Amino acid sequence: MLLQDLNRVRQIGVIAARHGFGEWLERAGVWRLLGRREKVEVSPEAKRASTARRFRMLLNDLGPTFVKLGQILSTRADLLPAEFIEELATLQDQVEPIPLENVYARIRESLGREVNELFKEVDPQPLAAASIAQVHRAVTLEGDEVVVKVQRPGISERIDSDLVVLRSLAKLLEAVVEETGIYTPTGIIDEFDRAIHEELDFVHEASNIRAFLENHRNRPYMKIPKVYAELSSRTVLTMEFIRGVKISQAELSMEDRREVAGHIMDASFRQLFEDGLFHGDPHPGNILVLEGNRLALLDFGVVGRLPRAMQETLVMLVLAVALKDSDSVARILYRVGVPDARANLVGFRNDIEGLLGQHLPATLGEVDARSLMRDLLDLAVKYRIRIPKEYALLSRASVSTEGMMRSLYPELNILEVAMPYAKELLADRYDPSQLQGGLMRTLLRFQSLAADLPTQLSQILLDLESGKFSVTVRAEQFDKLNESLRSAAIVMFLGLCACGFIVGAFISFAQTQWQYHGVPVLGMMGVALSAALFGASFTWYLFGKRFGKVSVSRWLGKKPRR
Repeated sequence: MLLQDLNRVRQIGVIAARHGFGEWLERAGVWRLLGRREKVEVSPEAKRASTARRFRMLLNDLGPTFVKLGQILSTRADLLPAEFIEELATLQDQVEPIPLENVYARIRESLGREVNELFKEVDPQPLAAASIAQVHRAVTLEGDEVVVKVQRPGISERIDSDLVVLRSLAKLLEAVVEETGIYTPTGIIDEFDRAIHEELDFVHEASNIRAFLENHRNRPYMKIPKVYAELSSRTVLTMEFIRGVKISQAELSMEDRREVAGHIMDASFRQLFEDGLFHGDPHPGNILVLEGNRLALLDFGVVGRLPRAMQETLVMLVLAVALKDSDSVARILYRVGVPDARANLVGFRNDIEGLLGQHLPATLGEVDARSLMRDLLDLAVKYRIRIPKEYALLSRASVSTEGMMRSLYPELNILEVAMPYAKELLADRYDPSQLQGGLMRTLLRFQSLAADLPTQLSQILLDLESGKFSVTVRAEQFDKLNESLRSAAIVMFLGLCACGFIVGAFISFAQTQWQYHGVPVLGMMGVALSAALFGASFTWYLFGKRFGKVSVSRWLGKKPRR
């Protein structure tokens, strides 16, 4: 670790201790790494706050990289408990705007031309200033109103430097944190690394915008900004300027509110079950209300993708929840997730049954989706089942969307509005007239299975009758024990050989034949061979476990199992 990295670790340590995380630093050996023990008083506010709130305040004080870490983690309910997710969702970028000359320099460096050769004018006052980028209004040479998103100079290098420090701290924490959940600290940092570098690449965001524009082309109630490719690059993104009012600030009549809520519902269902591409952060600041109650979506840095298989699984999951079928819910979550170990499926199902009974006491229109989704994800984490990040992102987006719809139109019966979509989805998937329908695929798979089953079953019975049928039971602990016994046998064999050569050496020393310059030749050969065998035994003892299976198998003349 470089000197500047150690200085950054010291700075992080002092701020973390001020927020009440000093004990973790002590246990992780951070002060020992730095060579001295920092004496830091815990702030009065931190003494009164919960762990989740202290963690949010810590990230806020550590600067842009850590604020962005918190914002990304707030979209991943599969990584952290619900109370942490709720706290991190309140994190806001609070950074000073970069000077206009630095904006111009960044545009010139990225696009290869002077600003006046690209734009007729650029508003010196930024529309927004965040930790990653700054946004300015501008006018193109053709007279189009646009917004220019310019990445902060040096932000990529600063994030990479902080990632080195974060990864080192994560490795230290792994050594002392007894229970880190499904994801290890280094696993969480790896997830952050991937997500933040996607967000730093404006080419990736431009690709997302074009995909949304194509998907919503035939939906007149939705407006997606156009991307100006010739005025965009990896660090500069130029988009169409859309005039509108943030949905949280729009003054709408009750009828208008109902219509806008319906548009949000329709767009959400179409994104999920037709497009397979949904907006990952649909908070009120990213949705504008335009003339005629049309909507506009902004900020496409975080999007989710649902392949066809995931869409069908999601339909099954929603139906299972609606029917209070805890067994189906448990099996679907278990199947789509990646169990970290063999999960207790019976306990998982029983807990889900209690959860559905708690959250679905009456009609579906009264369901608190926020609490239901949060508790389902918490249960998955409890049983060490890794839910795919797409579903975790969808959970956050769904909760945000539902909150907007209820604030717009509290009387909205979500079940009543959603039922036509559910019927349409089921009709599409189980319509025999459509070869791409889910029913036809299921029938084809079943037909193939039914055709192959008699042949396969006959083969098994013939093998059983002729004695060729065998069942192999493998257990990891037995395999390890077997390899250990083999290693011990080899070490004992080498040791016995060495002992034999030592005895032979002493006998040779007692003889006078075969001497060279007065030294018995056979005795010296015996000593040399004994030393070589003892060295081989000692080497095997030290490194045999590291190369266990391959080494033992080679000694025994067998191919190692893969």
